[in-house]
Amino acid sequence: MRTFLFLALTLSGLIATAQLPAFNAADQPEAPDYALEKNWSTLPFRTDAADRIPKSEQWISDSLKDVDVFFVYPTIYLKGKTWNADLENKKLNKRIDSKPVRYQAGVFNASARVYTPRYRQAILKSFSDTVDGPKALAFAYEDVKRAFQYYLDHYNNGRPIIIASHSQGSHHTRRLIAEFFDGTPLQKKLVAAYVVGYACNQDSYKKLKPCENETQTGCYVTWASYKKGFEPGETMLAGNVCINPISWNRDTVAIDASKSMGGILLSFNKKYVNNVSAQVHGNILWVKNRMPIISSWNNLHIADYNLFWFDIRENVKRRIDAYKKQR
Repeated sequence: MRTFLFLALTLSGLIATAQLPAFNAADQPEAPDYALEKNWSTLPFRTDAADRIPKSEQWISDSLKDVDVFFVYPTIYLKGKTWNADLENKKLNKRIDSKPVRYQAGVFNASARVYTPRYRQAILKSFSDTVDGPKALAFAYEDVKRAFQYYLDHYNNGRPIIIASHSQGSHHTRRLIAEFFDGTPLQKKLVAAYVVGYACNQDSYKKLKPCENETQTGCYVTWASYKKGFEPGETMLAGNVCINPISWNRDTVAIDASKSMGGILLSFNKKYVNNVSAQVHGNILWVKNRMPIISSWNNLHIADYNLFWFDIRENVKRRIDAYKKQR
């Protein structure tokens, strides 16, 4: 739980980061070559962090999956000497793999081949710094964009695609789906986009729409989790579309914990069934949960996936099935 607590304190602004020089693209670490496997956290047909499954689940060979997921992980780069992360930082890569990739990207491994590029993510401070922060985030996005183009050119082979992300990753994927899918021929290949933990505004897209139910395809879902009754005030979620990841609807009906398929925390083999209720409240998701430690937290950002792990896993299957029936 120490990592969860540390990230929660950091996201609340309780842990300060060191002073950084003004952003200069030339001062950032070297760009990754996506032709090299080392610059991918996960790839199909190899053993990596996204392959972990609970004992209750059965592993399905990547050869039997006919859909891909392109996953972009959240901010793990909390402090450093540059605005953007160095992909040669082995300790950082290990934290990325063992936390968000394992617990978030891995939720998709029952139904899709998982592609997770390493990218020079912006340091956490970028979200509070209004001068250099946006530059660092834009710099990070260019890696994500190049990785996705490489994926399309070398890996996709015309297969249906799921886009998935969390937090900073969603900051980037909301732009990625606008550029690559919104009103383009590639939109027909989009099963769905899971753009979680960051504002995703409907006004940003011409053709892409938020999903209205559990089987709609070619659309996006998004939510940001807070304790029921908590009002976060001014956040980065202004204008956010919010869906309920238990019912997969956008209405404000409170969904009882008895409907929840289950979540996980650190142990894949401890399934918290019927422990989470959820309700859309404006542009956020109000959550009541009985899980250890996090049940008392107001900001449940880092558990956006964990709370609904089995709900997401099942929903991915249903959307893929629906997509296949439509084709």
